[in-house]
Amino acid sequence: MIQFQKISPFLWFDGQAEEAANYYVKGFLNSQINTILRNPKDSPSGPEGSVLTVHFELQGHQFTGINGGPQFKPNESVSFAVACEDQKEVDFLWDYLSEGGATSACGWLKDRWGFSWQIVPRRMLEILTGKDQAAMARAFNAMLEMTKLDIAAIEKAAKG
Repeated sequence: MIQFQKISPFLWFDGQAEEAANYYVKGFLNSQINTILRNPKDSPSGPEGSVLTVHFELQGHQFTGINGGPQFKPNESVSFAVACEDQKEVDFLWDYLSEGGATSACGWLKDRWGFSWQIVPRRMLEILTGKDQAAMARAFNAMLEMTKLDIAAIEKAAKG
């Protein structure tokens, strides 16, 4: 039986839900596919046996991919922020998730399915929420000049 967390995002795909779930699970540690729900006979959602939904976890967070068809496309109004422990994790996730997608400013990227991700070092979050307003402003302005976030450059900017 599928156990859902209280709030769980559904990601809309046009037939690639299983492919995407497998890709995401491969990129994040401690992640897994939980359940694949297939269309029954005579389903209006697709051919019998084809994937309707894929329930998966990324580091303990539940997601569902649904093969809903071509009607809707992801956009930047919703994104997934990933708080990274170090530059190695930033670099890996940046390269992995942007493969086949597109990069943008300030740590944002779109994956190959069009979903937006923010790859953010925890250190950046610490500086932005710290008490030193001048350091925060310098780090923030440095971030505005970046595509992929660079912890060393952010720390250098924060120090002045």
